[in-house]
Amino acid sequence: MNHWKLKVSLFLNYFVFAILLNSVGIVISKSINVYKVTETDASILEAFKDLPIAIVSLLVASFLPKFGYKKAMMVALGIVFFGCLSMYYGNSFFNAKMLFLSIGVSFALIKLSVYSLIGEITASQKEHTSFMSSIEGFFMVGIASAYFLFPFFYSDTNVDSWLNVYLFLCVLIALSFLFLLFAKINIDTSHSSSSLKDDLMDSIKLIILPLVLIFVGSAFFFVMIEQGIMTWLPRFNQKIFSFSEKLSVQMASILAISLAAGRFLAGYISKYISWVYIVIACSLVAMLILFFVLPKLQISGEVTQISALSDVPFLGFVLPLIGLFIAPIYPLLNSAVLSSLPKHLHSAMSGLIIIFSALGGTIGSRIVGTLFERIGGVNAFYFLMIPIGLLIVFVLRINSIIKKQNPAD
Repeated sequence: MNHWKLKVSLFLNYFVFAILLNSVGIVISKSINVYKVTETDASILEAFKDLPIAIVSLLVASFLPKFGYKKAMMVALGIVFFGCLSMYYGNSFFNAKMLFLSIGVSFALIKLSVYSLIGEITASQKEHTSFMSSIEGFFMVGIASAYFLFPFFYSDTNVDSWLNVYLFLCVLIALSFLFLLFAKINIDTSHSSSSLKDDLMDSIKLIILPLVLIFVGSAFFFVMIEQGIMTWLPRFNQKIFSFSEKLSVQMASILAISLAAGRFLAGYISKYISWVYIVIACSLVAMLILFFVLPKLQISGEVTQISALSDVPFLGFVLPLIGLFIAPIYPLLNSAVLSSLPKHLHSAMSGLIIIFSALGGTIGSRIVGTLFERIGGVNAFYFLMIPIGLLIVFVLRINSIIKKQNPAD
């Protein structure tokens, strides 16, 4: 069956939420500069985004197939539409919290739907892996767009002009809603002979499987790494490199672009090379980048603010390239585990992925934000080498379990 219309709708919805979800680093920087909150207080925005993702995923993962994936995505777009309007008219740190609360609730519905539908529209593990990497890569394109979209509305004379971005996002959300409304989803996901209680029990039972237990730990550590870097890189650029606020956000786009490139490349390379080799190699290179770049970034003496791209030092371009190597890890891990499970468990497994990813993002961002305030940005980024090392250990164990379950592979 040709699912091209459905695939386009999945890409478009993921793109919209990429901009919204990962604007948290930009809004944290604005909250510090405009609303005058501390780094530690500002980091709570990550929790307002991630904890609703975890809670909603836990509550609806098993129920979602009965409700319908299309309906769930349309509800999600409606919720976040009003969240953006609230931020525009409210213009306060409280409204920023409410915005990310709405984003978190909505994204849980979007991601559960997307991850579950991928298993229905792909025919093999390699096709699953390739499509998963491609859609996650497109997600990174959305993130990169956010780093150019938000600064476009900045003004040196009007401190509130950046809020106009939310009116533009409302238009984009409305277009996404209309596109989804007319997309045909012919997959029957509503019928089931099991009760909601049985579905919830299946989801709970998944967590005790060795493969799933180790995997959710891996997802937790990866998102701790990714969000720790992505959320705090704009602030890192401003404090460590002394970039202007606008340039700090724009330079952070290099990370998103490299993440997108890394995931698209992974989608292609994974057709020929085992996912585990790609993940291990990328993790090691990411550690080496931090090991060699961070010692050269210690601040000494007074520095002049940098506002022009031509004045950016070489290391300002190098550090964000870590995204090229951490990018393949998440989609390859997700695909390897999902494709090793029966399709009727994909929704429940997707819920667990989202829950532990959300917890990893919240905890990682909170730790980096607290360390940033107390010991400086460079030392805070050193911390990220610990979860990278643990991730490598967990990935090796996951591969061992999958090989035992599928010796023919």
